[in-house]
Amino acid sequence: QPPLDQSKGWRVRRQDCVCQWMSDKIATSRLSYKHQGRTIYEWEQTLEDVQLFITPPPGVTAKMIDCSITARTMSLGLRGNPPFMNERFTEAVNSAESYWTMEDGTLHISLTKGSKGKTWEAVFEGHTKVDPFTLSETKRSLMLERFQEENPGFDFSGATFNGQVPDPKTFMGGVGYR
Repeated sequence: QPPLDQSKGWRVRRQDCVCQWMSDKIATSRLSYKHQGRTIYEWEQTLEDVQLFITPPPGVTAKMIDCSITARTMSLGLRGNPPFMNERFTEAVNSAESYWTMEDGTLHISLTKGSKGKTWEAVFEGHTKVDPFTLSETKRSLMLERFQEENPGFDFSGATFNGQVPDPKTFMGGVGYR
């Protein structure tokens, strides 16, 4: 039987030797930004990044996409045309570590947060912020992710918070990049 290796967040259940990434148990949910009833993009966040998911028009391939990401802005469109989106982020991103891909017909944009642990209320300035309940649930998810990161091998999937959920960026000395 394989040894129990919790150093990298993996848990090996000896009885059936099934490996499971424990942070996968901590659910994140996609939020939608809609304009005139049409979903423009969906997004979710973790301690370190924000993921955007955009469904391009039929027939659009990765070679047709023009996407530029800076620390404060993102421009997205089809090559040779004015951008479909030219927006300013609500928070800074690390543009050197941010990228985009096309996966199964969906444009996936991965933005590395400039400030690890910061809870984003919206992706872009002027776009609808998440409601207070969703913001609290997002903070809960980020706190559980932080606990999981700081305590590999422990299962926080069933953990709850009483009262207001603390800010994952600043709680108990804060979180930082290693």
